[in-house]
Amino acid sequence: MRLLLTNDDGIDAPGLAALEQACRGLGSYVVLAPHQHCSGCSHRATTDRELTVYPRGDGRLALDGTPVDCTRVAVVHWPEPVDWVLAGINEGGNLGADIYLSGTVAAVREAALLGKPAVAISHYRRAGSSIDWDCAARWTRAVLARLLAEGLQPGAFYNVNLPDVAQHEPPQIVFCDIDPNPLPVRYREEAGRLLYHACYHQRPRQAGHDVDVCFSGRISISRVRLAPAC
Repeated sequence: MRLLLTNDDGIDAPGLAALEQACRGLGSYVVLAPHQHCSGCSHRATTDRELTVYPRGDGRLALDGTPVDCTRVAVVHWPEPVDWVLAGINEGGNLGADIYLSGTVAAVREAALLGKPAVAISHYRRAGSSIDWDCAARWTRAVLARLLAEGLQPGAFYNVNLPDVAQHEPPQIVFCDIDPNPLPVRYREEAGRLLYHACYHQRPRQAGHDVDVCFSGRISISRVRLAPAC
């Protein structure tokens, strides 16, 4: 099994190193990630300029593009086939409506569009808290060992969110739907300018859906299907 590892936090992000740690022994893998942080870039793709690949050693490559560009280059351009695309571990949750804004999720959505199974992994954290990346790697490995063994039907991807809890053993895994509630959007006006201002943790949530599951200290796994063709 050949895995592509990517993200939207950039090639040097600790979450990407944790994903590499989680994948050791699950199959061969190559890393192709944006050369700089581009979180929240959604499904942006580069089509109006050249892209450059920068070798970073040990099978790791950086691309001066977006997460979607990384998936496209690896799946469409490289001669070696990619069996799974894995994106993360994102520093921050990608729950509910976040999946439309997230570059991490966009990387695996693009993989699904190209016919490849894929998993996005994110780690929710409350304001002021920090992430134990070694622990995140262990939890991610347990999740991936299960998902890669189960497989995935074409036209879908998994969206995984790790909770902000202080424990070493993997929390309970819950398969659940994406929360349909909108993000809390607020603006504060300062000197005639508008500044986005909202509390992520106080967002509305529906019982049993991914926001509620992750906020309550469990690992949420959502199977997301692409919209059917018209």
